[in-house]
Amino acid sequence: MSMHLPRPKQQNREENLAERYLRVRQTTHDLCKYLQPEDCVVQTMPDVSPTKWHLAHTTWFFENFVLEPFCEAYLRHNDHYHFLFNSYYQSEGQMHARPHRGLLSRPTLQEVFDYRRIVDEAVIKLLESSKSGGELKDRLVLGLNHEQQHQELLLTDIKHVFSCNPLEPSVHPALKLAEAGQTETYHYLPGRSGIQPVGAEGEGFCFDNELPRHTELIREHSMGSRLVSNGEFLEFIRDGAYTNPALWLSDGWATVEERNWKRPLYWNEACDSEFTLGGRRALDLNAPVCHVSFYEADAFARWSGARLPTEFEWEMAASEHPVNGNLLDSGFWHPTAAVGESRQFYGDVWEWTCSSYAPYPGFQPLKGSLGEYNGKFMCNQMTVRGGSCVSAREHIRASYRSFFYPDARWQFLGFRLARDGRP
Repeated sequence: MSMHLPRPKQQNREENLAERYLRVRQTTHDLCKYLQPEDCVVQTMPDVSPTKWHLAHTTWFFENFVLEPFCEAYLRHNDHYHFLFNSYYQSEGQMHARPHRGLLSRPTLQEVFDYRRIVDEAVIKLLESSKSGGELKDRLVLGLNHEQQHQELLLTDIKHVFSCNPLEPSVHPALKLAEAGQTETYHYLPGRSGIQPVGAEGEGFCFDNELPRHTELIREHSMGSRLVSNGEFLEFIRDGAYTNPALWLSDGWATVEERNWKRPLYWNEACDSEFTLGGRRALDLNAPVCHVSFYEADAFARWSGARLPTEFEWEMAASEHPVNGNLLDSGFWHPTAAVGESRQFYGDVWEWTCSSYAPYPGFQPLKGSLGEYNGKFMCNQMTVRGGSCVSAREHIRASYRSFFYPDARWQFLGFRLARDGRP
C-alpha cells in the first residue's frame, strides 16, 4: 500500500525544504506499507484514530494552513473533507466527532491517497514558484513536525487496533528483534541543581509550548540511571501493588478499581508476554516497561521509596546527552534494554514526569487558529519527555514537551525514578 511522491525540480538551495517535505510525507506512506484497507478504518476506542483518518488529517493541515492562505490559485479539493478531517481547530469550523472517526467508510482509502497526492503536488508547485521563506517556511516546518507527530500516533493507534484482533497480527514483517542483554543495576546519578535555564534555544524549530526560555529553581536531587525495566515492574506486581491502595493517588486507585488494572497494557495474564507492533512476543525483563499510566508510574515510585522527576530535572539531565537512542529509524518499534552506559533519555518510551502540563512564564500561543495547537490543552494533563521508539529522530530534543492525561496507557509511556538530595 506504499506509493511514491513526485520529486522536486533541482533549481536552488530552497529545494531542500521541498525534499524534506516529500521525505516526511513518504515516511508516512511507508509506515502503512503492509497494512490492508480493512486495517485502516478501524477505531477501537475514542483516543484511537483510524489510519485512514491520520493520512487525511495531516493532508488537511497542509491544505488548510499552507495552500489556502499562500496559494491564491488553489481550490479546496473537497469541501466535505474540511469537516471530516479537522481535528480540534474550533476557529476553523465544525468537525466530525472524534469518537466516530471509525464510522467513516467513505471517502475510501484510495480517495485519501489521491487527496494526499493532489495536495503534495500543489505544495511542491507552490515551493517552486515562490520564495519559501518567512511565514510560508514556518508553516511548512510546523506542518512537517505535525505530520511526524501523527506518524507516531498512527503506529500507536494501529497497535491498539491489532491488539483487539484475536489473530494479533504484525504491522510490519521485518521489525528488528533486540538481542537479550543484561542491564546495569539501577542506581542514581547527581542532577544539576540551582537556578537553571530551561526551554528551547537557538534558531531551530520548536513548538510554542517550549517557549519562552526562562529560568527555574531546581533543588538538589538525583536521577535514575536508566528507565525502569519490565523485570522491576514485575516485582512491583508480585508484591501486590495493584491491591494496595496505600501506594496510589486517590484518582489512581479509583481508576485501578474501575478498570480492573492488574498489569501494564498489552501484557498477558501470566505476565510473561506482551503484544507488540511485531505481534506477541516473550516479555524481555531487561527492556523498559511501557504502556503504563502516570498513576502506575507514580505508585511504583512510592513503592520504590522514590518519586518521578520534574520535567525540568529531566531536561537538565537529558541536555547533557546527544539525541541518540531507540527511535523510529532504529527499526525496532518497541523499547529495548539499555546497552552499556546508555541513560535512555531519548527514544524507547515517553517518560512521565511529576510536572503538570502548564504554560511557561510569558507563554504566547501562535497567532490565529494555530494558537489552538498546544495552549488550550494546558489543564489536567501531565508532561512527558524524551520521545519513544516510534518518534522521528529529527523531531526530538531535550526541550520537547508532550502531554497526556494521567490515565493514558496506549502510547509508549514509561518512566525513570528520581530522589531528593545527592545519591
